[in-house]
Amino acid sequence: MPRTAPRPLNPKRSRSLTQMLVESMTARIGRREIRAGDKLPTESEIMAEYGVSRTVVREAISRLQAAGLVETRQGVGTFVLRRARQEPFRVDPAELATIEEVIAVLELRIAIEAEAAALAAGRRSDAHLAEMRRALDAFARSIDAPDDAVNPDFEFHLQIAAASGNPHFADLMRHLGTVIIPRTRLDTARFAREDRPEYLRRVGREHEDIYAAIARRDGDAARAAMRTHLSNSRERLRRAHESAGTPPLSAH
Repeated sequence: MPRTAPRPLNPKRSRSLTQMLVESMTARIGRREIRAGDKLPTESEIMAEYGVSRTVVREAISRLQAAGLVETRQGVGTFVLRRARQEPFRVDPAELATIEEVIAVLELRIAIEAEAAALAAGRRSDAHLAEMRRALDAFARSIDAPDDAVNPDFEFHLQIAAASGNPHFADLMRHLGTVIIPRTRLDTARFAREDRPEYLRRVGREHEDIYAAIARRDGDAARAAMRTHLSNSRERLRRAHESAGTPPLSAH
C-alpha cells in the first residue's frame, strides 16, 4: 500500500506537536500504511515530512514505544510491532496540561474507581487492607512534611484497584501513574481556598471513609465514599475553572 505523504503539523489549542505526531503515526499504523514489521522513517525523514524538530520526533517515538506500537533496535531503527493493536486505548498522562483535561480524567476515575472500591469491599484480603493502611499512614506522615503526599495518595488508590480482584483496574491505574493525582498538575489547595495541611487532612479523612467501608465489607458505602472523594476534587476544579472567566464546563 503506498504511503500518503503527511502534511506539516499545525498545532491547535491544548494540543502539542508531539501529541499530533503521535496521533498521525498511530493512524498510519492503523491504516497499515506502515505495516507490522516495517521500519519507521528515520528521524530526519519524519522531521522533513512533518516540519517538526528532532526533539518532537524523539518524544513521539518514546510515546509510541510506551503504547506498545513500536520498538527501537539500537543501531538499526524503529520497527512496528507485530502485536500492535490498530486502535489502542490511550489516556496520555503527559497531555494533562489544563484544568479541563484534569477534570476529564477525574470523571473517568469516578466511573472506574467507584466500582473498583465496591468490588474491593467484597473481595479484599487482610493483606490488601494492610497495604491500604500502610499507604494511609504514609499519607498522614506527609501532611506536615515538605513533600506533596502524591506517592502515598496514588498508592492507596492503586491498592484499592488491586483489591478489586480484577487486574484491569490496577493495570489502568499503573498506566496513568501518579499524574492522575491533580496535585501533580495544579495547586489544588489554592483552588480549595485552604492551606496545604488543612487541605491534605481533609483528603485524608475522605480516604479514611473509603478505607473504613472496605474494611467492613460494605460495597455500597465504599462506592459512595469513593465517588464523594473524587467528585469533591472535580467540583473544586470546576469552580476554579468557571471563576477564571472561562465558559462553564458541561455537567455530566
